[in-house]
Amino acid sequence: MTARPTTRSLAPLNEWTALEIAAAVRAGTVTCEAIARACLDRIAEREPRVLAWEYLDPEQVLAQARALDRGGHRGPLAGVPFGVKDIIDTCDMPTAYGSPIYAGHRPRRDAACVALGRKAGGVVMGKTVTTEFAVNYPGKTRHPQDPARTPGGSSSGSAAAVADCMVPLALGTQTTGSTIKPGSFCGVFAYRPTFGAIRCSGVMESAASCDTVTLYGRTVEDIALHRDVLVGTEPAPVAGLSEPPRIGFCRVPQWPRLAPYTQRLLEDAAARLARAGARLQDAALPEDFSEAEETHRQISCREFALNFTREIEHHWNELSEDLRNGKIRIGLECTDKRYRAAQALAARCRLGVEALFGDFDVLLAPAAVGEAPVGTGTGDSTLASPWSLMHVPTMNVPVFKGPNGLPVGAQVIAGHGQDRKLFAAARWIHSALA
Repeated sequence: MTARPTTRSLAPLNEWTALEIAAAVRAGTVTCEAIARACLDRIAEREPRVLAWEYLDPEQVLAQARALDRGGHRGPLAGVPFGVKDIIDTCDMPTAYGSPIYAGHRPRRDAACVALGRKAGGVVMGKTVTTEFAVNYPGKTRHPQDPARTPGGSSSGSAAAVADCMVPLALGTQTTGSTIKPGSFCGVFAYRPTFGAIRCSGVMESAASCDTVTLYGRTVEDIALHRDVLVGTEPAPVAGLSEPPRIGFCRVPQWPRLAPYTQRLLEDAAARLARAGARLQDAALPEDFSEAEETHRQISCREFALNFTREIEHHWNELSEDLRNGKIRIGLECTDKRYRAAQALAARCRLGVEALFGDFDVLLAPAAVGEAPVGTGTGDSTLASPWSLMHVPTMNVPVFKGPNGLPVGAQVIAGHGQDRKLFAAARWIHSALA
């Protein structure tokens, strides 16, 4: 049966939200196989242009969907297809970590985030393209709206696949800006949870001090549903706000790097949110925050260089020049003394940022410098890296268009552990601006 809910009667199945899919599957008005076929049809149409997928086996996808239909699965993600970034292990698909060193590598178990998605009734659509070891050297994916531009990195395939309606949900990761930036470039909601909230078991470790499993969706509600599944709690609706939020507007230290139109878009957004009722004022970031970008670089590069000792020692020539002369070089040059000083500064800065949330419900900051740039480079991640170091939950909210009509996002930040507050505020902000 493929009857559709009346509210979505004109929308193709591949454009349905995760909530709509799961509700229809549980009600018996659509099959898991019908949803999977619709997504596969979209991929067949668009993949030659977008190149979002590293591994995709349509028969394997349909076999999963048919098994769910036979078993009558009624979990919270019943029949919902999701993409998996190719640094996240899957027991029945290759995981190459974006590197020729691991071409054809077959893990023996699923990462926790994949296993939990399957347990909830989700359908693993395939592995999405990542950059080399989730760093800078780009993969093949192109921007869904303009193939001459980058979708961002390192979660490029996941962002592009959700933006192009190939899947409603996708898993990414973020150590620096690997989710927020592609979310901004591609125009989708992108969520980095409170550090440690979602288990990283089975995910390639880049820098454990900042690594986080992240989520893409086309609505806040879909991301909230996926997040609840992955933290092992009963899914709950996103709460409405009893009053407009208190918003701290952050002109971050990187503000001069923003394209002038991005500065204007954010300043106009702040004024519009205030007119919509938000109690909005400038947020004074702690003094240490000006050093957070470089502090993040030292910590993440040193941890990466130590983690990839084997590849450095035995596969040096198979690593890209970008990786050798960038992250690895910085990491090898960072002494233990400098690393420990950086960790101490990060801890002080986290305390200063957390104190802001006595005055504000959320902070509003830039998500990216501007529109996705032309070329294959992944773009500037430094608008997200300090917040990654802060361990707080953040979300790209797709609310702007740049001068070429391409997406530009706003980054919304909540206090540590306040992910539900983030969802509610992000939805309010999106409604007020979009």
